[in-house]
Amino acid sequence: MNKPVTGCIVTYNNIRTIDNAIKSLYECTKAPFRLFIVDNGSTDGTPEFIEKNYPQATVIRSDANVGFGAGHNSIIDKLDSEYHAIINPDIIIKDDIISQMADYLDNHNDVGMLSPQIKFPDGRPQILGKRNPKLRYLVASRLRKGDEPSKLLREYAMLDEDLSKPVQVENATGCFMFVRTELFKKLGGFDKRYFMYFEDCDLVREINRISKVLLYPDVTVYHEWGRDSKRNSKLKIIHIKSMFSYFIKWNLLRR
Repeated sequence: MNKPVTGCIVTYNNIRTIDNAIKSLYECTKAPFRLFIVDNGSTDGTPEFIEKNYPQATVIRSDANVGFGAGHNSIIDKLDSEYHAIINPDIIIKDDIISQMADYLDNHNDVGMLSPQIKFPDGRPQILGKRNPKLRYLVASRLRKGDEPSKLLREYAMLDEDLSKPVQVENATGCFMFVRTELFKKLGGFDKRYFMYFEDCDLVREINRISKVLLYPDVTVYHEWGRDSKRNSKLKIIHIKSMFSYFIKWNLLRR
């Protein structure tokens, strides 16, 4: 696979995790790869650390925290790749999953985006939504206690389906998405109405209207997944606002 791939990480005070994320990407990726880092006004030294230790990365600084989607959208005009990876600053890869996902898209022209298998750093699978968000799913997720998912969460995450092979999904996490660059540009990136949260659900839904989004379980991404909105009241409010924006856009409030 010699087609160029780009990737983008949006950072905001991610000095604790960013080194492992970038290091793993550069060490494992064999395909021609250019990494953009969009920093949303970090005050913990994140951009300075990246510029010093990873001069091959393209760092773009924002004076303010413009949000997840807007940060990723800011580099769309700079993308000259065949495929593009949307990456969280708290992920690690252990294999050349970039090349593997690019090879899959090379051979499946009807697929617009791939979502890898997501696990915690210790190898436990993360229970993430794969069906379109519904209020009952979100409430079940918010109220979940312990490791065993409820019946609703099993339904939301399609745990009773065969997920051992590529399968089309309605929803995928924004912690790592692998998309055709041309398609990402055609859609204008993430919808601007979301500051953070639900922009990934929204993008998947948009892509599925004109192409396919697949869960691709042959590759794995390890994600720390802090679930910050459960502990931070400000983020919880942002999460709720984004939820209503999503439900209103897709006319889901009466369903």
